[in-house]
Amino acid sequence: MSNKSRRDFIKKTSIIAGGMSFGFAPGLSAKSYRKVLGSNDRINVGIVGFSNRAKYSLIPSFLKFKDKLNFELIGVSDIWNRRREEGSSFIQSKTGSKIYKWRNNEEMYEKNEIDAVIISTADFQHALHTVQATEALKDVYVEKPFAETMEDARIGIESVKKSKIVFQIGSQRRSANNYHAANNYIKSGKFGDIVMVEMKWNVNQPDRWRLPKLIKEINKKDTDWKRYLMNRPYEPWNPRKYLEYRLFWPYSSGIPGQWMSHQIDTVHWFSGFKHPRSVVANGDIYLWNDGRENFDTMTAVFDYGDSKNKGFQVIYSSRFTNSAGGIKEIYYSNAGELNLKTNKVTPNGGLKAYHANKMGLVENLLNEFDLDKENTKVVTSANTGVDDMTSLHVYNWMECVRNRKTTNGTIEAAYNHSIANIMTTAALRTGLKATFDEGSQNVLVGGKIFKY
Repeated sequence: MSNKSRRDFIKKTSIIAGGMSFGFAPGLSAKSYRKVLGSNDRINVGIVGFSNRAKYSLIPSFLKFKDKLNFELIGVSDIWNRRREEGSSFIQSKTGSKIYKWRNNEEMYEKNEIDAVIISTADFQHALHTVQATEALKDVYVEKPFAETMEDARIGIESVKKSKIVFQIGSQRRSANNYHAANNYIKSGKFGDIVMVEMKWNVNQPDRWRLPKLIKEINKKDTDWKRYLMNRPYEPWNPRKYLEYRLFWPYSSGIPGQWMSHQIDTVHWFSGFKHPRSVVANGDIYLWNDGRENFDTMTAVFDYGDSKNKGFQVIYSSRFTNSAGGIKEIYYSNAGELNLKTNKVTPNGGLKAYHANKMGLVENLLNEFDLDKENTKVVTSANTGVDDMTSLHVYNWMECVRNRKTTNGTIEAAYNHSIANIMTTAALRTGLKATFDEGSQNVLVGGKIFKY
């Protein structure tokens, strides 16, 4: 079988197996399904992928609010038998309840014991696992990045919109008080036009996304490699690409999908632009030559703007090789800066009288204040008793599942950060400027559609 034929075959079979035909559960429409679930009924949730993110953040966040909102975790779907056992044991130890163990998502949805899912699987699977959930009419909390290819992004957004499920993308900044305060301030006009954004995410971690002990312990027979690959091109079993997928394309874009997606999402949120006009980028594996394929260092420059040429530039850089500078997000206007590391608005860099007066202008300086002292209501109800971003984000989703309102992390936000990520990946992997074609909803490089 040729590589193209094999790819098409696997894609079709995986989509059929996942039920991704944009239909709905037999005998039920999205509207009639919601009449089945009463406003006071317990909402049963399944975990899709028992990852470290699920274990140490998502599940603990969920457990804080499950009794208040009458939710329950009842099972784990994972194609690796070890993770199924560990996941069920972990949840049972926290809840004291019997936990179902499903070998895959198809089995989970066939049993039809759940109302919603929390998806924490490999980066490239998020959109497709969301589609499976929409086919079964289950509400979704899914980790970011939403999609690593435009093909997956398009099928994902279409399925969510058509099914009308409650959807939350795991961009937890969208449920943080300081980020809401920043958004409100910029949208008020007091900040002025954004003229530049600088973002960094620096660590010194050769162990980041590495799992050498587990690599030695996993066996192909204990998992389902073909099901794991979904619509990616077939290749022989590779435990590193199964467990350390963030280091390998096309299973993950690495830095753009994992870190940049959080920060570039705030640019779309604050500015109102859906995606960049263009992206140029480069990077390489400069230090950690451990077999990885995704870069350990990268820099990207984004151009945002409209037809009136009103816009700004974003500079994003990230490295695994030195942690100096840490994480930074600074928005600049002509009058000063909004710094989301210090949570302060200051006149730093603003236009002073000396230079303004020479050109017949007036001084333009922001008044100082603290973003984290703003009384900003983020979630639907008044007070959760927690200030952790992920906990607030999970709570927002749970409450919206209950009241059927729109979450903080919409499918549009997920789709738009995917566009920016994919444009960055395209620029990094080709060395060409990436643009976006509105008509076809495709990322272009050199006038051609970018594909892995």
